[in-house]
Amino acid sequence: MKKIYAVLLAGSIIACSLNTAIAQTAKPQDPALKIYRATPTKINDLVHTKLDVRFDYKKRYMYGKEWVTLKPHFYPTDSLRLDAKGMDLKTIAVVKNGKNIPLKYTYDDSLTVAIQLDKVYQNNEKYTIYIDYTAKPNELHVKGSAAINDAKGLYFINPDGTEKDKPTQIWTQGETESSSCWFPTIDKPNQKTTDEISMTVPAKYVTLSNGRLASQKVNKDGTRTDTWKMELPHSPYLFMMAVGDFKIYHDKWRDKPVDYYLEPKYAPYAKDIFGFTPEVMEFYSKTLGVDYPWNKYAQIVVRDYVSGAMENTTATLHGEYVQGTKRELADRYYDAGRSTIVHELFHQWFGDYVTTESWSNLTVNESFADFSESLWAEHKYGKDAGDEHIYGDRMAYLSNPNLKTKDLVRFHYADKEDMFDQVTYQKGGCILYMLRNFLGNAAFYKGLNIYLTTNAFKNGEAQQLRLAMEEASGRDLNWFFNQWYYGAGNPVLNISYKWDDATKTQTVYLEQSQDGDAFILPMAIDIYAGGKKTRHNIWMKDKTDTLTFAVASKPDLVNVDGDKILVAKRNETKTLAEYVFQYFNAPLYLDRLEAIDFAAKNQGDKGGQKVIIAALKDKYYGLRIRAIKALNLTNDDIHNAALPVLVTLAQTDDNNLVRAAAITALGKLKASGNMNLFKQALENPSYAIEGAAINAIGMIEPQQAMTLAKNYEKDAEGDLAQAILNVYATNGTDAQWPYVYDEFKNGAPQTQFNLMKKFADFTGRVKNPEYAQQGIKLIGDFGVKYKQYGVAPQVIQILTGIKNERAKLNDTESAAQVDKAIEALK
Repeated sequence: MKKIYAVLLAGSIIACSLNTAIAQTAKPQDPALKIYRATPTKINDLVHTKLDVRFDYKKRYMYGKEWVTLKPHFYPTDSLRLDAKGMDLKTIAVVKNGKNIPLKYTYDDSLTVAIQLDKVYQNNEKYTIYIDYTAKPNELHVKGSAAINDAKGLYFINPDGTEKDKPTQIWTQGETESSSCWFPTIDKPNQKTTDEISMTVPAKYVTLSNGRLASQKVNKDGTRTDTWKMELPHSPYLFMMAVGDFKIYHDKWRDKPVDYYLEPKYAPYAKDIFGFTPEVMEFYSKTLGVDYPWNKYAQIVVRDYVSGAMENTTATLHGEYVQGTKRELADRYYDAGRSTIVHELFHQWFGDYVTTESWSNLTVNESFADFSESLWAEHKYGKDAGDEHIYGDRMAYLSNPNLKTKDLVRFHYADKEDMFDQVTYQKGGCILYMLRNFLGNAAFYKGLNIYLTTNAFKNGEAQQLRLAMEEASGRDLNWFFNQWYYGAGNPVLNISYKWDDATKTQTVYLEQSQDGDAFILPMAIDIYAGGKKTRHNIWMKDKTDTLTFAVASKPDLVNVDGDKILVAKRNETKTLAEYVFQYFNAPLYLDRLEAIDFAAKNQGDKGGQKVIIAALKDKYYGLRIRAIKALNLTNDDIHNAALPVLVTLAQTDDNNLVRAAAITALGKLKASGNMNLFKQALENPSYAIEGAAINAIGMIEPQQAMTLAKNYEKDAEGDLAQAILNVYATNGTDAQWPYVYDEFKNGAPQTQFNLMKKFADFTGRVKNPEYAQQGIKLIGDFGVKYKQYGVAPQVIQILTGIKNERAKLNDTESAAQVDKAIEALK
């Protein structure tokens, strides 16, 4: 599962995890946190699940017949309990000699069904239960979470075809325990079963499920029955179905089919969106020493998905954000879409091939998938890209103090959905990155190979990972797992330095100031002196440590945590001169980033200027953008040095995002002399560059930008579309309102988040009260939708601002609608 979220905070729109918003909302201690969440007891084991289903699009029902084969796990039993949420159960029988013998059962709160078997079964006996049922997902009273915003398992998208420009689709979402909304099962991750799913659908539609397409039968009533067989065992939450008008692009990895299912609009770009998948499969197979373990791999993009993506075995389901046209994708580089593609693929090993035995140990699924994003970035795009990605993960965790009490492996939680947070994902991924650095690549990947091969098609937990790593490396790792997996928080590392010229001694003072015990921290300390670097590998085992090093001359730089790998908050006392040296001599992405950020605060100093100007030409595009955004162009020295560089970057940089950032920086100068540069940029095929150019022109000549925006409306996508919305929302009149309203209403969540403030300002100033009320309703509905995530106070603040503006226009009706919208948010 990859989760993609954004959240409204403090009246401005920023991207982050909704988990952060939830965590930062003060709540009383939940009594549920005192409950020990044991690994589910296995009384019966799933063996094989056979389903025959058809769909009622009008009623949003699924009519199902199931033959589920089981056996007692160890102890003899005469009963069976299955999860079956919100279903009509018509028949439950045991199959004997081809006949269905009805069984007695009780259906508890329409959640689980307790079945009295026909006899006591031993653990060497299999039995098959037949169930005739109707699934009614839209009638379920279930709630989602910050990670997965709905939990009804089976989704009918535009089933009546009444929503314009939206296809009719059906798809499923099983994680965590929602597969039991569409078929009765033991809906726990420590169960594994083979399966066969037959779907009867309108013949015009395509289907997808786990495993191989075993047969297709055309029926006389205009339907077709597709049968998919999954012949290797996997967990029920990884079952999937999808039905709709999809075009299939056929690719392959070695001799295995790799297929991409897309709506017809995006079918021409299938190779652009997913085409690197076989390359990733090859890299992961070689790195792990375990070839991709399934018979095929498919990826499908669906509408209105309830999270980011889901790693269903052999058939990953993606939300719309991964797709795009060739022009859109040219601006994305290693974006959320591409990182999600590799994330879900890594799950085919970590999560599907070996599955967490309980949600408490979700780290063996999600931490690995998070880690894989940086692993691929490092391999494909270079170490700077990998380090940037893992640094983003590290900061996502470290910036949220409310996560500091959560263990990575947690046996106490209020809801299993709470495990899908920045501890399991980002912190867990960073811990694996740190473990790899400590053990070395060869030992680390050998350990992963041992873990995978030992537990193939079974379940795993963090202790088995520890044993595998110890077997591979020969090192005891209890200390590492105790503090990082079974403990909470992170070190807060205070670092200071002292040079004694008389004794030629460099002293490094280390202090861990976090509450609780000291973390054991193996780390590298690099000392740069006399034109060379000397590395010292040390272990910090106490809350304070004083280290002394004999050095022939005063060091130019002492670089603690030379590999920049620790999951720690660092407070360091370095001079600007040391950061200047660090930028030009220390090799890593984070070395340069730290220097750029420090220099950005010291642009009045020659050393800060030297770094910030040099960083405009950094080898890594992400740091070039960082430097551009940090420029203080009101400083004459910076302005004069940066201006020619910015012009060159805007015109010739090989990265579209750098060019767009340079144009944006130039636009803020509001210098008419740059107008030709901006107009030339409008001829670039990059949406990011075109969008930056329109915004820059709008800074100088708003009406010209409005005219240009009108000319580009029809074919605008991506950043260009957002730029047009921005220009209209900033400078537009009632004439532009219908376009802004429709685009905002139908825009992706991130677009809405990015433009919320501008949209609210436009809503406040339009002349037509009907338009104002349309905007108020959109913003109010947004607040209600995300109220559970703590955004209501900020939305109320925005609505209050609109009310004040409408009052100035004597629009009492719109002001009254604001009051109603605010009331709904209280």
